[in-house]
Amino acid sequence: MADRTLRARQRIGKYRVEKRIASGPYATVYAALDTIERQRVALKIPNSEHATGDALEDFKREVRLAARLYHPNILPLKDASFIDGRFVIVTHLGGETLAKRMGRRMSLATMVSFAEQILEALAYAHGEGVLHCDIKPENLILFEDEHLMLADFGIAKTAMRTIKASGSGTLGYLAPEQAMGRPSPRSDVFAAGLLLYRLFAGHVPEWPFDWPPAGIEKLKTRLSPDGEAWLRRALKPRPADRFRDAQHFQTAFQELKRRGGLLRGHVRQKSQKKRTDWQDIRVRQFKKLFGRELETHYQCHHCDGPISERMVACPWCSADLPKHEHDTRFPAHCPSCYRGTKLDWVYCPTCYGPGFEVETTRQFPDKRYTATCHKESCGGPLMPFMRYCPWCHTKTKQAWSLSNSNDHCERCGWGVASEFWTYCPWCRCSL
Repeated sequence: MADRTLRARQRIGKYRVEKRIASGPYATVYAALDTIERQRVALKIPNSEHATGDALEDFKREVRLAARLYHPNILPLKDASFIDGRFVIVTHLGGETLAKRMGRRMSLATMVSFAEQILEALAYAHGEGVLHCDIKPENLILFEDEHLMLADFGIAKTAMRTIKASGSGTLGYLAPEQAMGRPSPRSDVFAAGLLLYRLFAGHVPEWPFDWPPAGIEKLKTRLSPDGEAWLRRALKPRPADRFRDAQHFQTAFQELKRRGGLLRGHVRQKSQKKRTDWQDIRVRQFKKLFGRELETHYQCHHCDGPISERMVACPWCSADLPKHEHDTRFPAHCPSCYRGTKLDWVYCPTCYGPGFEVETTRQFPDKRYTATCHKESCGGPLMPFMRYCPWCHTKTKQAWSLSNSNDHCERCGWGVASEFWTYCPWCRCSL
């Protein structure tokens, strides 16, 4: 069957594809805009070779499983139907996966919150008689306010039927008995234990799972001896030695947390909170002065500092930002750098990528337009910190300034907040 990969801005029913966000051996996931409800959604579409027969029945079974699970930490189903000859599963669109979030610094309080949410979701699924069978960071989606949702019940099995899929799951988070085709609730406990070990220790133990595994020293600085024993029990090679299911696993976690026996000591936690408070105060001061003007709605993937999608480098740590890794508040995005664009723009104002197929000839007014293109034959409206005119592709000559700062970068001349920043976000040079 011919390749049927969707392209950016392609329509499928009422959805306009924005970009591909994940692809695997069975399905591809796209970010898209619901043009009627004006909401961003995720479209999961089986790959061509899995769009018929028994493989398609597996996707339908996934839909039926997801439809019967109602929990704040389980990704709800918005729709599932055949659209333009494709089977499409529609869900809410999150910001990023837990796998991506774990690549950045994380406070101990955030780790505990994530662990609690993971166990809440899995305990509920087990209570409903459903095994997930593929617990991994990529299947946990992060929404606003660090809210996690468990997704992808594609190979989940109900406990009431014979389990036929031998070896289903993701290598690296697979329980030994599941690799031999005998998954049980204890297999999900094992996979969740590996995930939580990675969360607290920054490392995934490898087979044969001898204790102590790699990363144990970092784990010991975060979890108490009781907390370490709790996690070690979930990772026992023999299923009978583990917690019997996620509900049992969660109950033990909540008991440790209730009596303050999960984390190691309070001195370290207090010093960490003090440091976090100081960082938060600095960020709040910056956002009060510049947040609205710069539209710093996002966080750097490296240091968590507030950034704007128009920046090409993080002004806090100098991390390169060649592509926008978050959702955008614009109605469309550039297929090259993924930064936001408007439907009537012909070019991306940030990168020198190819032109777009303009979706409408209607001119949309916008209060963010504050200047015009210097080219006489164009004169199109510009928003602050545009590098290129979105109408004629000419490089802008404006030396964009910050209203609450008189500082300018010595190299590019654009406005900077030297009181807060170490690097220029417009040209990457040191301040």
